[in-house]
Amino acid sequence: MNLHEYQARDLLRAQGIAMPDGGVASTPEEAEAIARRLGGTVVVKAQVHAGGRGKAGGVKLAKGAAEAKEHASRILGMQIKGLPVSRVLVVPAAEIASESYVGLIMDRETQRPVYMVSAAGGVDIEEVAAKTPEKITRLPVDPVYGLLPHQALGLAFTLYQDMAQVRAAARIIQQLWQVFTANGASLAEINPLVTTPAGEVLALDAKVVIDDNELDRRPDLAALRDESAEEPSEVAARRANLTFIKLDGNVGCVVNGAGLAMATMDLVKYYGGDPANFLDIGGSSNPEKVVNALRIITRDPNVKAILFNIFGGITRTDDVANGIVTATRQFDVGVPIVIRLTGTNEQEAVRILNAARMTALNDMDEAVEKVVALAREAA
Repeated sequence: MNLHEYQARDLLRAQGIAMPDGGVASTPEEAEAIARRLGGTVVVKAQVHAGGRGKAGGVKLAKGAAEAKEHASRILGMQIKGLPVSRVLVVPAAEIASESYVGLIMDRETQRPVYMVSAAGGVDIEEVAAKTPEKITRLPVDPVYGLLPHQALGLAFTLYQDMAQVRAAARIIQQLWQVFTANGASLAEINPLVTTPAGEVLALDAKVVIDDNELDRRPDLAALRDESAEEPSEVAARRANLTFIKLDGNVGCVVNGAGLAMATMDLVKYYGGDPANFLDIGGSSNPEKVVNALRIITRDPNVKAILFNIFGGITRTDDVANGIVTATRQFDVGVPIVIRLTGTNEQEAVRILNAARMTALNDMDEAVEKVVALAREAA
């Protein structure tokens, strides 16, 4: 679950991380009032779960309250990468002497949280990693012992030479560990971590992603979810207990099991297609899941063909077949469907599909090749 910047700031400040004051506004008048309270030059920042806010016009400098109101009136209601902006964060403009990056992320390779710090802050860390990876220092952290004081100091020394700034940065680095562990995060980052001309070390921007597995036991964190700022199809899938991620291709995929879903998308790419989504209906044998999956996928106008790739273990293939037939009778799917079924109750599934004048394949490669060709013809 992504958090807005203003929400992430609250989590960082709760752990004592030094950040400038600020406030969140949902109207231009509220933004004006916050800017007047802060005084001086402020920054008005769109709160949306999308990168590139500045390039899209969602981050503006305002020299006073009136200008902050003017910028907020333009930013509120605008769309950035298809997502509407309903809130803005208003913070003081800081004088910056240097910018650095500090982040924590779960790393599957080491199976540990990993710190990444770089003196090249203020830009996308992905860009730094791609072009100048030597500028990033990485440190896997033992989850049992946590980040030790000497490790925090070691990381801070890669950012600063001034001893007072090293100590301040080490303290912030340790506090970020508390943010990460106390909130079940999968990512927590500060970009940029800045020094001011007066020598202060401050966090100016924050990003936190909460592991969804944390939300069932932390209703306080679950309450921070802003569904209006998420992809509508992903919201609908979550409500239907489906695992769904929207992609940019034209081949819709309905699969059971995350591993098979990944393999299916790889095979779609192998045969020259582009997956439109990751969708795992899981091990349930509820036909309603299939109906919901098709409703979600067919809302995407980019989808030109749909592939069902079902390996029946716990999942009964006849229930999936019933779901497909039910969905096609309830609404017009509008695009061709290719079905590959094998496993539990396969013969019954084939009978159900044949009765509805549909056919099922049992070869995965054949099914993927066929759906890619259909999508290409319809494009």
